[in-house]
Amino acid sequence: MTFRTRLVLAATVAVVFAVLVASIASYFAASNALINSLDNSLSSRASTSISAALRNPRPLDQNDFYGEDASVIPPSCPATGDPLPVTDSVCAVATGRAKPYFATVQVDGTPYRELVTPVPPGILVSTGAGVQQFPNGGALQLATPLSGVNSQLTNLGLALTAVAIAGILLAILLGWLVARTALVPLDELTSAVEDVAETTDVSKRLDAGGPDELGRLRRAFNRMLAALERSHEAQRQLVLDATHELRTPLTSLRTNLEVVRRIEDLSPADRTVLVDDVLTQMQELTTLIGDLAELSRGEQRHRQAAPLRLDQLVDDAVAVAATHGRSRGVTFELSAEPTWVTGHREGIARAVGNLLDNALKWSPGGGVVEVTCATGEVSVRDHGPGIDPADLPHVFDRFYRAPAARGLPGSGLGLAIVAQVAQAEGGQVTAADADGGGALLRLALPEVAEPAEVPVED
Repeated sequence: MTFRTRLVLAATVAVVFAVLVASIASYFAASNALINSLDNSLSSRASTSISAALRNPRPLDQNDFYGEDASVIPPSCPATGDPLPVTDSVCAVATGRAKPYFATVQVDGTPYRELVTPVPPGILVSTGAGVQQFPNGGALQLATPLSGVNSQLTNLGLALTAVAIAGILLAILLGWLVARTALVPLDELTSAVEDVAETTDVSKRLDAGGPDELGRLRRAFNRMLAALERSHEAQRQLVLDATHELRTPLTSLRTNLEVVRRIEDLSPADRTVLVDDVLTQMQELTTLIGDLAELSRGEQRHRQAAPLRLDQLVDDAVAVAATHGRSRGVTFELSAEPTWVTGHREGIARAVGNLLDNALKWSPGGGVVEVTCATGEVSVRDHGPGIDPADLPHVFDRFYRAPAARGLPGSGLGLAIVAQVAQAEGGQVTAADADGGGALLRLALPEVAEPAEVPVED
């Protein structure tokens, strides 16, 4: 079943329900109004006739009721009545044990509306046997046929049925028209989405539309297209940059491998230099491929974030970096306080390690790298040349390498990975020149309270 059909069906069901409820309510309201009108008429007739009989005084006669069926029942309550049936309820009123009441009775198969009301003691009643006096009171039965009311209700029922049928047909027509009108902009949106799916052109945009729900859907779709366009552009740029960065080590590696063809002509010292160059280039390729793999993850984290001791993580990273710094006499000084953050250990450890590697790269031989960890923040300060003001806005860009770093090892992805991890973990990273020279980089993560139960490492 299509959405258009469901919309028409829903509108039809709603209108049919409303029409049926209104018709049934109108029918019962009209029925009650007609019955109440008859009851008021019977009560008025009975009250007028009884009052006239007491005032004159004169006998209460059938002719006083202008054609209604009437009879006076004495307290003795005969077994049968003429023309109306005498029931226990009538006898209860005649003997003073019950109050007046209205009822619908059947007389020879014809429905009547009946009033049974008490008559005062001593009233005169004209009967077929003559005038009689009821010293102990009795009950007056007064009834009128319901044929007129039933005829009116039948006509009303037919009219309401015709109205209900017309309402149903009108509901179907209006539902179809409303569905057609409402789905026109949705059809346009669907066509636009299908066009984007076929052409894969995410640069297209839809009209913003109005403030209604369809306009909101259009604007949301435009935002999705913009996000996809940015993602595609980032992927394209990453491929272009990676191609550019891979070209240099691959060219150098190819050159060295061509030299390997005539390795027998090289001296042992040249052979050693050649092997060292090849191993260095292979290490650069390995590092670059690892960095590219890390960047390709984007902000997606498949594992659940967990509380972790940032100061312990930094202590482990400093121990690793210190082993790398021994070859150049660079030492790392750590000042740490216990601090807890919530995040992914692998990514944060990679970010901290990249900060330390960056400081080691820029530190002069025999220099010191100062590392501080407290309140969810890691600060790494080196004593190198610092950051040129022109380079500062691009420090965390992918593949960006300052002119002074062109001769140093690296791919220009280390700090970009730090920025990506900071964004994914809800933190931030900053870079600035340190007082007294060198660079100061800070990685700040949201600090949390120490958990009641320390999570167990996998």
